[in-house]
Amino acid sequence: MWEGDYPPESAFSLSLSHLSINIASPQSKSHYIYHIEGVVFSIFTHSLSQPHYFLGSECAFGLKMKSIPRKIKSIFMDTVKETKRVGEEDPRRIIHAMKVGFALTLVSLFYYFRPLYNGFGQAGMWAILTVVVVFEFTVGGTLSKSLNRGCATLVAGALGVGAEYLAALCGDKGEPVVLGLMVFFLATTSTFTRFFPNVKRKYDYGVLIFILTFSLVAVSGFRVDQILHLAHRRLSTILIGGASCIVISIFVCPVWAGQDLHNLIAANIEKLGAFLEGFGTEFLIFHGDESGKISSCKHGDQKSFLEGYKSVLNSKATEESLANFAWWEPPHGRFMFNHPWKQYLKIGALARDCACLIQSLNGYINSKSHSLVESEVKMKIKESCMKMSMESGKALKELACAVKTTAFHPLLAAGAHLQNSKSAADDLKIALENSSLLSAKADLQEIMPLLVVASVLIDINDGVDKIYESVNELSLKACFKNNPKSSKACELHQQVIIHRGVVKPVNDNEEHVVVVVVDGGASAEESPEKENRHPPPQ
Repeated sequence: MWEGDYPPESAFSLSLSHLSINIASPQSKSHYIYHIEGVVFSIFTHSLSQPHYFLGSECAFGLKMKSIPRKIKSIFMDTVKETKRVGEEDPRRIIHAMKVGFALTLVSLFYYFRPLYNGFGQAGMWAILTVVVVFEFTVGGTLSKSLNRGCATLVAGALGVGAEYLAALCGDKGEPVVLGLMVFFLATTSTFTRFFPNVKRKYDYGVLIFILTFSLVAVSGFRVDQILHLAHRRLSTILIGGASCIVISIFVCPVWAGQDLHNLIAANIEKLGAFLEGFGTEFLIFHGDESGKISSCKHGDQKSFLEGYKSVLNSKATEESLANFAWWEPPHGRFMFNHPWKQYLKIGALARDCACLIQSLNGYINSKSHSLVESEVKMKIKESCMKMSMESGKALKELACAVKTTAFHPLLAAGAHLQNSKSAADDLKIALENSSLLSAKADLQEIMPLLVVASVLIDINDGVDKIYESVNELSLKACFKNNPKSSKACELHQQVIIHRGVVKPVNDNEEHVVVVVVDGGASAEESPEKENRHPPPQ
């Protein structure tokens, strides 16, 4: 077949190409078999005469086969680790999975037991489908989808049956035309309403189910005689499935979206406070402070909090989703009807604005151009920046504590820390306006980064002040514990308000307070009636 003792290296590839051509072309059976035998023969001769031609491919194939068990084991171990991580991250997820399984097993009785199957028939499948679709992780999510699905099915089913009877009055020829026009009109109108913000946020799923149910009832009713009986079965099974989800979600280890939103807002504020406190500590290291180095050595393994603020930047979608679900939830714990969930969203937005400013400070920490030479101006700027950062961080932590515990007393401490931060900003302004400091020969290139940091910290201080006001408003709307209406808390609250330069009556019943605000400070002159008032009990 070939000249010489051994076939050429390209013989096998030529035979294969010839084989593929003959397979694609309509050749006779003998001709096809001839080339098959020829190829097989060439392969056999080739491998016997020169086995090293196929030795590399055989070894590679063998190594791949041996590596398959190791890959399967590696994938299995990675899956186990990921499962363990997800479960440990939030053990409620395991309970939720078991709740869904229990709900599906419960509604499956429509098929397992003959009496239930005879009563509902194939419509029992809608109960199973409802459980799979509407059972959410939180109580609010389950209630939202269940109520949307139930109400939309009821309204759409009623309209579908009415449309069927109305179309039947138009005769056999006019019935499909009327049904088509009604489906077009309602589907178009309902789809357009999904673009409304309020409908999109709360009732989008209900509108979608309305379109689906009405179309199914109207279209299927054209070929089904007992349309009313069919709609009754489907509606009954859907309501049973939704009710099962609601009962299990509320009474079996409930997960409240309102509580999650409450904890998320408090955690985000605390992360910002931790960063600012840590930044004040890290600020010492960049300027040759030995105490700062010692502090950094003690807390060197805790610098992860400097990255915690990044999760605050991406929390908007989660907060809005939780607030939407919390609106559907019944009263539970300390969250009653008309709880100010929108106020949480306002606080969350202010926290994200503050986190954006903090991100620029993180860039200063990562910068390597920090001079160890200190001048009088730099020392003043450094001290003011440290104080602003530390006091703002402490104020945010107190605000987080106030939100978390729904107590009013931490707000008083937060106001004091915030006032200290403002005092540091005023000291910095006075220091920069001092002619003796400005006359010093300081390198502008070295001072400029500190001035940028000081400017950012002043903006952060303003942001913390806004968060303080929002949390204070939340405390009034949500009725935090130890309300300032009590005598002791009222006195403390009055001192904080006067110190901040805000005029507000403390007691409208019998006493009046006159506050005189002067540039650079504030003083209070009390009316004569105040002098005869008995001091509050200690």
